[in-house]
Amino acid sequence: MPREISLSDVAGLVGQEIGLSDWITVDQSMIDAFAGATNDHQFIHVDPVRAAAESPFGGTIAHGFLTLSLLSAMNYNCLPIIREQTMGINYGFDRIRFMSPVKCGKRIRGHFVLTDARFRGAGMMMTTYDIGIEIEDERKPALTATWITIVQFDPKDRPEGV
Repeated sequence: MPREISLSDVAGLVGQEIGLSDWITVDQSMIDAFAGATNDHQFIHVDPVRAAAESPFGGTIAHGFLTLSLLSAMNYNCLPIIREQTMGINYGFDRIRFMSPVKCGKRIRGHFVLTDARFRGAGMMMTTYDIGIEIEDERKPALTATWITIVQFDPKDRPEGV
């Protein structure tokens, strides 16, 4: 996939995996920082000794919302830049499923399949992605989701005929 594309190229990519991010290691310092930012200090996330003794995971696990929040970094890492884009806006999710916990020390990466792209208004394109976050060496993904974003651009840059 080229690192930069044009608005006129986007529609032709619907149905394709257009991004596979680099691996991100989810370590205890990342989990602890997220716990501090969200005030979610449940022991299965922040107490390795207790989590090893009392949870079925054998140690700490990442917050599901931490895994979800890493989609932004994965997006910037692997999705092509749209030349005409002036801003990207997170519109939301139609579906999020936390399929498997991410154990501390594991590596994860995102798969992005563009499932829809349509112009909305003079200077916006709404894009929809089916997302999967893979856990290295594990069969089940950490999560799956349908993510909707808005690409903002100058209306004069809108391709003709669309």
